[in-house]
Amino acid sequence: MDMSTRLALWQQLAESCGLSTVQQGLQQVWRLLLLCLISRICFRLEGVSTLKHVASALTGMYALFLFFELHMLWVVLLSILCYLVLVLGRHSSSRGVFLSVIILVFLLVGELHLIDMVTWHKIRGSQMVVAMKAISLAFDLDRGSVTSLPSPAEFLGYVLFVGSAVFGPWISFSSYKNAAEGRKLSFSWLQSCSFSLLKSQICLLVSTCIAPYLFTLFIPIEGNAFTQKWMHAYENAVSFHFSNYFVGHLSEGTCMLAGAGFTEEKDNIRWDMSVVKPLSVEMPRSMVLVVTSWNIPMSRWLKTYVFKNAMKLGTFPAILVTYTASALLHGLSFHLGAVLLSLGFITYVEHVLRQRLASIFSACVLSRPCTSDCSHQHKKGCWVMLLNLLFSLLAIFHLTYLGSMFDPGVDEQEVEEGYAAIHTIQRWSELNWASHWVVFFCWVFYRLIQ
Repeated sequence: MDMSTRLALWQQLAESCGLSTVQQGLQQVWRLLLLCLISRICFRLEGVSTLKHVASALTGMYALFLFFELHMLWVVLLSILCYLVLVLGRHSSSRGVFLSVIILVFLLVGELHLIDMVTWHKIRGSQMVVAMKAISLAFDLDRGSVTSLPSPAEFLGYVLFVGSAVFGPWISFSSYKNAAEGRKLSFSWLQSCSFSLLKSQICLLVSTCIAPYLFTLFIPIEGNAFTQKWMHAYENAVSFHFSNYFVGHLSEGTCMLAGAGFTEEKDNIRWDMSVVKPLSVEMPRSMVLVVTSWNIPMSRWLKTYVFKNAMKLGTFPAILVTYTASALLHGLSFHLGAVLLSLGFITYVEHVLRQRLASIFSACVLSRPCTSDCSHQHKKGCWVMLLNLLFSLLAIFHLTYLGSMFDPGVDEQEVEEGYAAIHTIQRWSELNWASHWVVFFCWVFYRLIQ
């Protein structure tokens, strides 16, 4: 394909895909952005704090109605159920665990018996955000970091906060209370919101109009059946990655636009909410950093409220409990459960192997970058950089394999209902279960050098 033909195809793709994608994206979110701005203005008004919380809950419910219509009542029902459980258990010291069980039962019963699968998958993200907020509040009450149970208006204002009700992210109760105090409007606030929203639209374009044609139009590479299979898997993975970045950056924008997502140092306010770090995923140092960069607030939530509580079982069991909790929050989806549990094994094996290699060679080859004052003798030698590069390439290989099942070309109904188990097995079988075999051999190698 010569350059003139390729330019013509790029122009056709920009007109047929690019413009329509941006237009549809803006049509979907402009009313949500307006509601976030209304909530921000309400927080700025002087008056009774209860009215601010009521306004937060009402704008959040209306945003849910815009996206899910009357199915949003399931999200509101879960919110009310969570508050009733907290009220009934207000004298208990195990509210976090008890509420987690109640929420899990509600989600499982709802998905299996109360509502059709397509509808449940549509509202699953909002259900998950409400569940994470309620569980974190319950554990904070148990630990004493939140001193008293919030009022009904304050609780509903928090869990249905319009900035995170539809697309997330999870924010702590203290972050919401800071937002409700109504920090002044500023240029830095508007700039941060606008930049996050712009990044979200760019990621949507990449996911929809660039990634699916990566090796046919943009980086034309021809190969045999084996390489074509892996290139197609990489295109699927990149398309899926950027769809996640789209949601992540969009949630940054909506959350900050509604008044949350800032850090305060003395009189200096920085609007610096970060939900995703695309470069840390696409050019990873390790799978451990990929997991934490994929959804930073959720990673923080899992570490604080699941992993630390499960550490008494041991490191590896705690990791499995954490990834199992994440899978259950995402719903009864075989492909997500398979990916998340595979990630648990991959990250654990990578962590212990690199930890052992760092000890043997006294080198900075850990999953996370070492601090400048670490005790390792070898910090930036060529062979150290080469070894870290090898693990980076291995992480890209794992990401390609895990993301291969998220095929944008499959039937839309199948996507809405969740990929069937046979779809996952078929995709990984086509790639010869390569990632799982590599993890197994890495674990064997780790045991040999232990």
